[in-house]
Amino acid sequence: MPNRRSVFFVSDRTGITAEALGNSLLTQFDGVDFRKTTIPFVDSPEAVDRAIAQINACREADGKRPIVISSIVNEQLSERMRDSDAFVLDFFQIFISPLEQELGVKSSHAAGRSHGLRNQGEYFTRIEAINYVLAHDDGQSIKELDRAQVILVGVSRCGKTPTSLYLGLQCGIRCANFPLTPDDFERGALPDSIVRYRDKLFGLTIAPDRLQAIRQERKPNSKYASAEQCRYEVAAAERMMRDARIQVLNTSTKSIEELATTILLEHKLDRHIF
Repeated sequence: MPNRRSVFFVSDRTGITAEALGNSLLTQFDGVDFRKTTIPFVDSPEAVDRAIAQINACREADGKRPIVISSIVNEQLSERMRDSDAFVLDFFQIFISPLEQELGVKSSHAAGRSHGLRNQGEYFTRIEAINYVLAHDDGQSIKELDRAQVILVGVSRCGKTPTSLYLGLQCGIRCANFPLTPDDFERGALPDSIVRYRDKLFGLTIAPDRLQAIRQERKPNSKYASAEQCRYEVAAAERMMRDARIQVLNTSTKSIEELATTILLEHKLDRHIF
């Protein structure tokens, strides 16, 4: 029988913080099948009671205590959550008290500070970055490339768009991306429209077999998805990027978060997690 455990991410706001911290912990346990549920906006005694009822019902159905990962800031509500028949991990109560002692300052215990609209300047920076990414996705615009903080280049379906979106949405980075086309392969050089911004360029490559699998899902049994075409494009793209002396990262086995973090590090860009 597989080892299954139910996990509840409980938060007084969106639940993003509880999910992020909780998932980081849960990934360390390979032999357990975690069934995850997020309960957001638990910001009143009534909401806590509803969450407890849901958690306790799960306890009855599973025959095992659920794991509750809580980011509720309010001390009274947090303490009330401990009435549930569950194993409760309370991130704020674990860390806030030691920090208060170290800093010599009482925390505000205000909900929603992580993902609320606290700083309008940061918010509009993020929105501007997202709009920029969308306007400069897949080489659809060469306007205002001088405003780009990084320009991704690589063959079609190597991960440029999701990486660009992550950089814009999560980090507030203005990122453009350009696909390499048959014309570029024939010329044997990167597009003229982006070569002038070489200091902003970052190349993405991918294993040909991985590229073929991705393209096969998009256009089955086409020349575009053939093993020969994928090998040709990857080899040609890598040669062009070497000739242009730009940094290159293989996306085959890396997550979007790893790709984005490496790009930020290599280009010395400040990351603003929203």
